[in-house]
Amino acid sequence: MNVFAENPWFQRLPPAEADALLCAATPKQLSQGELLYRQGDMIGPSQAAFFGVVRGMLKLCILHPDGNEAILTITEPGNWVGEVALLDGMRRANTAIAPVETELLAVSARKFDELMQRASFAHAIARLVAGRLRMTYGLMSDSALHSTQERVARRLLLLARGDMTESGDPRNIITTSQETLAMMLSISRPTLNRELQALVKLGAIALRYGHIEIRNPALLQQEGEGAAHLPQRSRPA
Repeated sequence: MNVFAENPWFQRLPPAEADALLCAATPKQLSQGELLYRQGDMIGPSQAAFFGVVRGMLKLCILHPDGNEAILTITEPGNWVGEVALLDGMRRANTAIAPVETELLAVSARKFDELMQRASFAHAIARLVAGRLRMTYGLMSDSALHSTQERVARRLLLLARGDMTESGDPRNIITTSQETLAMMLSISRPTLNRELQALVKLGAIALRYGHIEIRNPALLQQEGEGAAHLPQRSRPA
């Protein structure tokens, strides 16, 4: 399973735990637009509950009763999701949908609980949850403390690392659609387009058909930190 071997979290699993996780999983196929689970669902012991994305992707979102949707993240191949409701025994906090045909590995709640009896695996899951909590705190601070343009730049940098993947080798092509990116940031498409065009003029990115190209990661990082807009400090005489 090379797609998992390239994932930073999975790479840190001890070989015995990685093998045990893969052995506990069974293949699962989702067609385009198919629901994997819905927020508010309870999980039974025999239900598939912890999922690794082999091919395709999962959209994790919050659905409002009025039909509005807030996209939390796009889960790319190599990532595992679904652990939170297994750890606290509560209902699903979000909805997972396959935007495209998707292939998964699925681990039942019972098998996940058995894996959690292994100290090394439990420690790895704690790291996984901690990383996602850190990411959540970062997105919350972005929303509260950064301008819209800074938030756009910062999310592009996060997507370059695979969003949830946090790859140490960022890519320069972002294939997430502008509609999805706008929903991730809770801004309108016209607002997103205006901010993207501003980043284009700066030379940080280029808008291509079906994707966004990061042309100058350092400049994009600078925009994300707001450094380009800070007043210049005079040097002491």
